[in-house]
Amino acid sequence: MNKVKLEILGLSPSQSQTGSFALILMEESGNRRLPIIIGMFEAQAIAIEMERISPNRPMTHDLFKSFSTAFDFMVEEVIISNLQEGIFYAKIVCSDGIRTKNIDARPSDAIAIALRFNASIYTNEEIMQEASISTEDEENDASMEAEIEELVDRPAGNPDGNLRNKSLTELHKLLDSALQSEAYERAAAIRDEIERRN
Repeated sequence: MNKVKLEILGLSPSQSQTGSFALILMEESGNRRLPIIIGMFEAQAIAIEMERISPNRPMTHDLFKSFSTAFDFMVEEVIISNLQEGIFYAKIVCSDGIRTKNIDARPSDAIAIALRFNASIYTNEEIMQEASISTEDEENDASMEAEIEELVDRPAGNPDGNLRNKSLTELHKLLDSALQSEAYERAAAIRDEIERRN
C-alpha cells in the first residue's frame, strides 16, 4: 500500500449535514486535503484532545487508552483504509511489542484514539485521488482558513455569539459553564480566546 501521512488541519461545521462536522486532514508533504464528515460527539472527542482539555470524567477514547496501557499494548498508527459509497473505513494498528493486530474502526474514533497515543494517521493514494481536495490556489486556502476561524469565533450551537465581543469575566464564566456541561469544543474555543488576550 502506498501510504500517505496525514495531519489534522481542523474541524468546522458541515455545510451539507446539520449537526455534523467536517474533519479536515491535510497531506503532510503536499497540498491536498481530505475532508471527512463526522458526528458532533466524535468531533468533541477530537477537539478536547487537540486543545489539551481535561474532561471531568474520562471519555470513551480515554477509557480505551487506560485499558490498553493496563494491558501493555500501544496504538502504533491509524490507517484510513477504504472508501466505499462515500463511507470511509479505518484500522487501528495495535501492538504489544510481540504481536500486531488491526482493529476495524470508524475514522472519527480511530483519529480520536490516535491523538491520545500520539500515533500517526495515514491513508492511501487511491483514497487521496478519489476524495481529496487540492488547495493549490490561494483562494481555496483563504476559504478553508475562514471556515476554521469561524469555528473559533462562534462554535456550533454557541448561543453567546462572537466570543471576541465578551469581557474576560464573561469568558471565564462561559468557560466554567461549558466545562460543567461537558461542551468541550465550546470550552476549547473560549479558552483560546482567553489565551489570545493574555
